[in-house]
Amino acid sequence: MSLRCAIFMLVLLGPVIHHAVAEPPRDVLDTLRAGHPRLFVLDDELPRIRQAIRDQPLAERWLATLQDKAEAMLDEPPVEHVFATVRPRLLDKSRLALKRISTLAGLYRLSGDKRFAERARKEMLAVAAFEDWGPRYFLDIAEMTTAVAIGYDWLFDELSDDDRAVIRTAIIEKGLKQSLPLYDRQKGWPMVSHNWNQVCNGGMTIGALAIADEEPALAAKIITAGRDSIVRAMRTFAPDGGWPEGPGYWNYATRYNVFYLAAIEPALGTDFDLKKMPGFAQTGLFRIYNTTPTGRQFNYADGHDYTNPAAQMFWFARTFNQPICAGYERDLAEHRPSIFHLLWFDERGRSPRDDDLPLSAVYHNIDVAFLRSAWNDPDAVFIGFKGGDNAANHSHLDLGTFVLDALGHRWALDLGPDDYGLPGYFGKQRYSYYRTSTRSHNTITLDGANQNRRAAAPLIAFETSPQRSFAIADLTEAYAPKVTSARRGMALLNRQQVLVQDELDIKSPAALRWNFMTEAGIELDGATATLSHGDVKLTARILSPADARFEVLSAAAPAQERQQPQVRNLSISLPAAAGKIRIVVVLTPGGDGADPPAIQPLDTWSKQ
Repeated sequence: MSLRCAIFMLVLLGPVIHHAVAEPPRDVLDTLRAGHPRLFVLDDELPRIRQAIRDQPLAERWLATLQDKAEAMLDEPPVEHVFATVRPRLLDKSRLALKRISTLAGLYRLSGDKRFAERARKEMLAVAAFEDWGPRYFLDIAEMTTAVAIGYDWLFDELSDDDRAVIRTAIIEKGLKQSLPLYDRQKGWPMVSHNWNQVCNGGMTIGALAIADEEPALAAKIITAGRDSIVRAMRTFAPDGGWPEGPGYWNYATRYNVFYLAAIEPALGTDFDLKKMPGFAQTGLFRIYNTTPTGRQFNYADGHDYTNPAAQMFWFARTFNQPICAGYERDLAEHRPSIFHLLWFDERGRSPRDDDLPLSAVYHNIDVAFLRSAWNDPDAVFIGFKGGDNAANHSHLDLGTFVLDALGHRWALDLGPDDYGLPGYFGKQRYSYYRTSTRSHNTITLDGANQNRRAAAPLIAFETSPQRSFAIADLTEAYAPKVTSARRGMALLNRQQVLVQDELDIKSPAALRWNFMTEAGIELDGATATLSHGDVKLTARILSPADARFEVLSAAAPAQERQQPQVRNLSISLPAAAGKIRIVVVLTPGGDGADPPAIQPLDTWSKQ
């Protein structure tokens, strides 16, 4: 009998448990759910999941996909304690263990196939025997603790007493106790507000909940410390749900933030009111806005432009009654589900267009704006534009940069991160590298220099209408003390043309360069450039200064850095000058048939 048939025969009537939200008890373990499983998904919820698999063709296909992966895992050797070659860490092994254990244990819970439980047991015992879980980088420990804690909790009744003792000891000694010096001294990741906070607090709390009945004092200490610490990271979502580290780290941070919440609520009967924190309920929409009509991302910071699945979107859909998040994720993850896509499956949800989601949005907490001409149209115009903070974690010196998609192609691109193993990539040498420097981004350089490392660039104006949607960033801090003021406006006109307008007041003569990184073919004709992806065209035209001309520059990086031979820089170079300078460029997808807009000072944009 197939696994799918077995699951269909196991469909049972039963209520879906809705976990009540309560105030934190005097002792965090007073309300600990007895027995196992207690993390993420309770046994009472399995009938709903089996019913969804029976009723929903996509859920059935996902089950088949995960079953195939699990069958392959049966013959694979367990992970080994082997460090990565470039950076001495175990993170890839931790993630592989998490993928295997959660998939195998989750499918066992759905089907009762003991082969999967036994293979997950072997994986847990193998990593429990490691000499350590990578103490140099706590992310390695956190993700391995998550992996083993899930297996311990979900397979508790399938493990022998000896197995439980070995696995529990590993969780405690190689996972939980490694966090105590940091919690006690209030140093390192417990004090930061970026992804490390959510991943490490999430991993430690999940581990503590798994063994809380056997080691209550240790578990209570870690759960309390984690609760107090994760608030720092969750404040970053306020007020509207944006994330400063880019889309890839949004996925990582929210995955573990949701893991944390999805673990404490069934285990303790409370979420400590964390779901009510400003901006968190809106962050699923941020992911939708950050995804372009072609399915790529606005990949600012150390972000890649491809889009990875995020099962937490289903959790957002159910928790905050946002079916649009579920509809989005079903489309995206159709061929790449995780076990959590199946366990949190939500069949509701329509497209952003059908839900009347506004076309454009601004995220004031990170000073990023998204402008688009349509939803559900792969040829639509999309602009991702950022001010932001150069001091943010994983930031590049890229204030004022943007990406542009139209007619099914990316025209202005962000190169993304370089190799994390480069010397000083997260230290003093970080902004000496091409990809993290100002000169590789679609913004302005003065005298070829980087922007100020501590500069912030607020979006000082944002408006949207069918005729004109725009955002304006104040870039003055980025170029101080060379400028009295610097601003960039990005506008989408009549849902067709894109206007890029820069206004600077330069104190003393400085050479200015305007940059536009592209993989498109380029043909120059003075103040006009025709870009092409095959037969698809986009025209760039300089409207100001009148004597400015386009040129094509190399985008090559130094030899030891990541190369991008297919990328070139469509640039405007102005000789050293002081005083007020205005650069206006209009970008027209599909050719140059539309009339250029009249130039209006940025101060007047809100008055039109």
